[in-house]
Amino acid sequence: MDYIANTLSNLIHQTAFFNLTWGNYLMILVALVFLFLAIKFEFEPLLLVPIAFGMLLVNIYPDIMAEYGEGGAGGGLLYYFYKLDEWAILPSLIFMGVGAMTDFGPLIANPKSFLLGAAAQFGIFAAYFGAIAMGFNDKAAAAISIIGGADGPTSIFLATKLQQTTLLGPIAVAAYSYMSLVPIIQPPIMKLFTTEKERKIKMAQLRPVTKLEKILFPIVVTIVVSLILPTTAPLVGMLMLGNLFRESGVVRQLTETASNALMYIVVIILGTSVGATTSAEAFLNLDTLKIVGLGLIAFAFGTAAGVLFGKLMCVLTKGAVNPLIGSAGVSAVPMAARVSQKVGAEADPTNFLLMHAMGPNVAGVIGTAVAAGTFMAVFGVF
Repeated sequence: MDYIANTLSNLIHQTAFFNLTWGNYLMILVALVFLFLAIKFEFEPLLLVPIAFGMLLVNIYPDIMAEYGEGGAGGGLLYYFYKLDEWAILPSLIFMGVGAMTDFGPLIANPKSFLLGAAAQFGIFAAYFGAIAMGFNDKAAAAISIIGGADGPTSIFLATKLQQTTLLGPIAVAAYSYMSLVPIIQPPIMKLFTTEKERKIKMAQLRPVTKLEKILFPIVVTIVVSLILPTTAPLVGMLMLGNLFRESGVVRQLTETASNALMYIVVIILGTSVGATTSAEAFLNLDTLKIVGLGLIAFAFGTAAGVLFGKLMCVLTKGAVNPLIGSAGVSAVPMAARVSQKVGAEADPTNFLLMHAMGPNVAGVIGTAVAAGTFMAVFGVF
């Protein structure tokens, strides 16, 4: 009987119920809310489902993120996934997939879109000074500020390059969460800073872009940006390589692999590993709340700055530019462009802004990578 009793006792105490804290239960609840939003309302499910599930796993079974050699054993499954984040491999591969999936034609056809993409980066620098004011050191503030670009891969890339790995989990989760919540966060800000008349503005059809232009664009951008800021080469280079696959027309298999199979594999690994950084012990603290708050402020400032610069361009062009496309300057591709289309269509169902908004959207991706490279140059990081 003692043997049976001891066996049952051991089995019972091996269950997670005896090891979880109230914080773990809270994070499990947050994970379930994220899964609900992703599945019920389809808020960027490709990102939110793996992130939420990684969050769920690590708060039930923390050893799934155990480091190699910890307790004399091998590392947990998601620890190895996470190392690929730390080594900046997954963010760079994500950029290659984005490049292979995205048509840069609208940006080439309307180079002024670069200005809207640049204006939306204002949120990054606003968050940087806000983080400094809240007591973060300069490198931590820089890593946090990139959340304002709504660019998860760049946030992870910069945090690791600046050796802010202790903040990587909150930064990555905040960045990806705000990317997922673009359809909720942006429209009120866009409507606040525009009139109904401005939202109804119809823009002239973009000029056709030649195949030669589309092939030269990624090559020229890579050369120019990498010469000025060599540290951006892993991100900008992979983004442009993916786009060159797409536009060259001679490597169809590579284009399909980069934009489909490889992209989805990387999203699974990156999403679950990012979610797995949100153990209750690491996530539930004052710094995390500050990061989440700063991220929201940065994202709101970036959206507002893009829209306001769009209004300025509207005035200068005598009504030829719809200010709504400025909000797409945050680099959540292509979600932010779709939101510009949606808000414009609410004002006038015959208004089609999607292709116009893709210009600032692609410019925002490049702009966020350049902002990250600028911070790295300032701090002497290579």
